[in-house]
Amino acid sequence: MVDEKEILSGTALADDVAVEPTLRPKILSEYIGQTKVRENLDVFLTAARGRGDPLDHVLLTGPPGLGKTTLAYIIAHELGTGLRITSGPMITRAGDLAGILTNLQPRDVLFLDEIHRLSPAVEEILYPAMEDFRLDVMIGEGPMARTMKLDLPPFTLVGATTRPGLLSQPLHGRFGIALRLDFYDVESLAKIVERSAKILGISITPEAAREIGGRSRGTPRIANRLLRRLRDFAEVAGKGRIDLPTAREALSRLEVDEHGFDELDRRILATIIEKFGGGPVGINSIAASLGEDRGTLEDLYEPYLLQAGFLQRTPRGRIASAQAYRHLGILPPRKEGSLF
Repeated sequence: MVDEKEILSGTALADDVAVEPTLRPKILSEYIGQTKVRENLDVFLTAARGRGDPLDHVLLTGPPGLGKTTLAYIIAHELGTGLRITSGPMITRAGDLAGILTNLQPRDVLFLDEIHRLSPAVEEILYPAMEDFRLDVMIGEGPMARTMKLDLPPFTLVGATTRPGLLSQPLHGRFGIALRLDFYDVESLAKIVERSAKILGISITPEAAREIGGRSRGTPRIANRLLRRLRDFAEVAGKGRIDLPTAREALSRLEVDEHGFDELDRRILATIIEKFGGGPVGINSIAASLGEDRGTLEDLYEPYLLQAGFLQRTPRGRIASAQAYRHLGILPPRKEGSLF
């Protein structure tokens, strides 16, 4: 059995990395969903092109798998410039970042994924680079140390993070454009599935595409992953296309329910209800009860449960909603002052 945790994870897997470049839209008009982000970005890009200036630095936030990397590619393509890609964990020393910045060409786009994981020392190098296109290099040590200023070509930094709360305020404030990507609706995901199927040469009915969209946790990466898994089921069954019955049977065998929940989603809700009386309960207590990492719950599971209305986050902790009780077939408690 395929690992359901991996199937419904917004984090890129090895087979995603191999396929995603093929499915990635090249221009903004091909980008499906995120209407507000797309329309605002179109204005900013058009204005920057008209002035011949680099685009202001862009901060993209949102859960994994929603298209932050794709937007970085689109920004570079729309501006007609080069794109350099790196990530916070890859830049361990200030010299690593200095090497990248000094090799940029005028108006290039630098995409920095997981920007919240930059060390404070590296951030210090980034501040003058973003503000004044200048690099302050320390030469020597001790009393003989001095700072040398190097001019950088104008560039656009596109930073991406799934955890904007961990971004330092000085760094956050240096981004002129901040765009938040939200979970996609079913209609947009169905369109993405149909587009991907066409590119991959997969025949699929509109009903099956919508079924996949409805179980993809609002995430295009998951939708495309499910599409490839369902192609396998259709081929083994000897069918030339993915139709609705095939989609439903395959998704059931993958243990992806009608809300896109896997076993851990259901365990999270059941733990809150059965062990903690429905909440409120702290995330650390939930993680300890499940034997899971707190970061995994906060980054990969909780955002969608909150968005879908199965979980509520309060100052006192997490609370399972009435919808969560119904989904698990548990009768909600009837208490004085209860939400239910």
